Amino acid sequence: MKHFSEKIIAWYDKNKRDLPWRNTKDAYLIWLSEIILQQTRVDQGMEYYLRFAKEFPTVKHLAKAENEKVMKLWQGLGYYSRARNLHATAKIISENYKGKFPDEYTDIRSLKGIGDYTAAAISSFAFDKAHAVVDGNVYRVLARVFGIESPIDSSQGKKEFAILATELLDKKKPAAHNQAIMELGALQCKPVNPDCSVCVLNTMCFAYSKKLINVLPVKAKKTKVRNRYFNYMVLHHKGTVSINKRTGKDIWTNLYDFPLIETTTELSEDEFLRSKQWKGFIGKNKFIIRSVSTPFKHILSHQKIYARFWELDCEKPLDKFLTKTVLIIKEKDIQKYAVPRLIENYMEKRKK
Repeated sequence: MKHFSEKIIAWYDKNKRDLPWRNTKDAYLIWLSEIILQQTRVDQGMEYYLRFAKEFPTVKHLAKAENEKVMKLWQGLGYYSRARNLHATAKIISENYKGKFPDEYTDIRSLKGIGDYTAAAISSFAFDKAHAVVDGNVYRVLARVFGIESPIDSSQGKKEFAILATELLDKKKPAAHNQAIMELGALQCKPVNPDCSVCVLNTMCFAYSKKLINVLPVKAKKTKVRNRYFNYMVLHHKGTVSINKRTGKDIWTNLYDFPLIETTTELSEDEFLRSKQWKGFIGKNKFIIRSVSTPFKHILSHQKIYARFWELDCEKPLDKFLTKTVLIIKEKDIQKYAVPRLIENYMEKRKK
């Protein structure tokens, strides 16, 4: 077990990437990087990390920020619950811990948006506490090296991997060990076509010796993906446009899009204009269809969204369309609002 840790730490010292959050013991900045890098590649997350660290250099700065500003800075990164939890947790730390990030694992783990992995990462990287991290990279390395066939998405599998990761952890160098095994998974023990011939662990790797690299790790469940069909009404009237603030428990909470008609299937333009949803929405308002976009495909973790944008010039004021969540704004001001990537992509394409 000790041999394993020595090997990966030696490899890490020679091969690690120079990343800004690795050059600090500031728990706030480490936490910020960990939240941003959930479901996000390092090259994509770097820009957001630097932006947030500059705009909100401490927990207190983030806690005092307006929600709209936080969401706007996060725009394009996806999985927006991370931003909402980040902001909420900053307020808790500011109020309950006087702006000082807690240093005990149980306190860190109790914070909103922080699970076992993130708590272990912060505990070890910022405070040198002996808590083993287990993320996707770690699952892959351990499954392959030790030949673990238990599904990584099963309760038994997660428990088995957590126990092994803790047994392997170098208690005297927890930060270096954790960084090393994660980096090995990210750079060397890749999901597809890793170059095992040069891996520091190849002499002890079960999957390499048994030619099971493409089999391990095992995942039991397949994510069910549902299709959704969005018809966005981009309503113009004398230099204004209507936008909708999304609320509730659906996707993109607290972000802005356009008034929406969702259908159960994809409809042609003629079918849509004959539909009850369209007739109920537009009523007796007079309008001119300025343009109808080609469908946009937007893929989320559990959903595929097929969206079409209807640009309409309305003859009368848009009061008919107003609800508690719909705003009428000047068209030029739309850039001030945080929108999902789908809406951002459409607006960028519209400019061209």
